Amino acid sequence: MKKAAHLIDLPKVLDSRGNLSFIEACRQVPFRISRAYWIYDVPGGETRGGHAFRHNQEFIVALSGSFDVVLDNGKRRRTWSLNRSYYGLYVPRGYWRQMQNFSTNSLALILASEPYDRQDYLYRYEDFVQLRQEGYFDRPEEPRMVSAKKVIEAASKYSDIISRNAVLNPRSGAHATEPMPTILPTVNDAKLLDLNKIHYSEGNLTVIQGGVDLPYDLRRVFYLYDVPGGESRGAHAHRQCHQFLVAAGGAFEVLLDDGVNRRTVQLNRPFYGLHIPPGIWASEQSFSSGSPCLVLASHPYDEADYINNYNDFLAWRHECR
Repeated sequence: MKKAAHLIDLPKVLDSRGNLSFIEACRQVPFRISRAYWIYDVPGGETRGGHAFRHNQEFIVALSGSFDVVLDNGKRRRTWSLNRSYYGLYVPRGYWRQMQNFSTNSLALILASEPYDRQDYLYRYEDFVQLRQEGYFDRPEEPRMVSAKKVIEAASKYSDIISRNAVLNPRSGAHATEPMPTILPTVNDAKLLDLNKIHYSEGNLTVIQGGVDLPYDLRRVFYLYDVPGGESRGAHAHRQCHQFLVAAGGAFEVLLDDGVNRRTVQLNRPFYGLHIPPGIWASEQSFSSGSPCLVLASHPYDEADYINNYNDFLAWRHECR
């Protein structure tokens, strides 16, 4: 892929119940997805940003509404207008970035290649220009290590989920069609997680980091949009894939089913979400008009990982006992 800033068209799966677009790490975007964050409750016409990164790469999508992204490479500026959910702007490291001209109730999704690190930010334009002139951003990137402390904290935070998943998927790289052994999750293993809500006068921000806030890396991000009011989506289970669902705007319900018990969870705030482990039948329903459903997934798309027929799901659960 080009290493200059550019627009990337995303797959758009058309459906009368609402459309879907997805982003997979190192496929639609040229980096591994370390964290995702979304900006919401932005007053109309507001400006955000005004910084650059030493290492971080970004991919920016307008999940709803519209806004402009102004990029400056130290020599010239260019404005990119984002107003559709099925394309986004790739921003390599070494660009000074601002976001401005937000329409009311706009929702911006940003995928980042690096964990949050305050030292990675350049807040003074003069410092950015100096690094540009010194050729800092033209040098090859060196691999960066994940903090061992953060790995230990994540393992402790999700020890029960991780140990259960290790039993569900005991062999690394096991094919999705292999049956799950012995321990199966129930609807009570799907957990509501409170996320941070960082409040600014120019709009709020919520961030989630793979392997830290969730017990898995972010391999795929997808979202439903243009969903008619009252519509239903989903109705399938996964053999291996974990999902984290967020009502980034509006509201909807998630119906969970483990073959014995059912549970309904309402999502209506962008600062909490629902972690659904593999082996649970899930469907989304009762959408308020235009509500985007944001999903952070542990695996790339694999048709073999899906169970789309409820009777097949019950049979598969029975075989795995």
